[in-house]
Amino acid sequence: MDLILWRHAEAEDADGEISDLDRCLTRRGEKQAKRVARWLLEYLPDTRRILVSPARRTRQTADALGAAYEIEPRIAPGAPARQLLKAAGWPSRTGTVLLVGHQPSLGEAAGLLLGGEIELSVRKGAVWWFSSRERPDRVLPLLRTVIDPELV
Repeated sequence: MDLILWRHAEAEDADGEISDLDRCLTRRGEKQAKRVARWLLEYLPDTRRILVSPARRTRQTADALGAAYEIEPRIAPGAPARQLLKAAGWPSRTGTVLLVGHQPSLGEAAGLLLGGEIELSVRKGAVWWFSSRERPDRVLPLLRTVIDPELV
């Protein structure tokens, strides 16, 4: 299985007038999403499952791919990291799953995959790509790449 964690690109700050779920990407965020989407489209297999948080900023980030996706409430802001991994079907599902979500959930999920109850910082718009490696007695996560939107 390949599991790709993509944090939404830069979004408006929360204020009293807009709910957290309705925050939009900034112009910079739109550019970040497009840059990373171009990179992802070079490497994503044709058959993949894309799960997106119900937040507007994650949907806008995923829209940059120009591909169909599913809204997944289990990866909404504040979701527990283990819930993200369960929604993705890690590690038993076959194929590739792309999750478009939020901090700190994505950083916590990456920390769990890398071996512990640690929280890592996932930059806005960044991608962390993991693969599962099956061994006779367990499944090991392999970090294939981390992509920063400013470096693609």
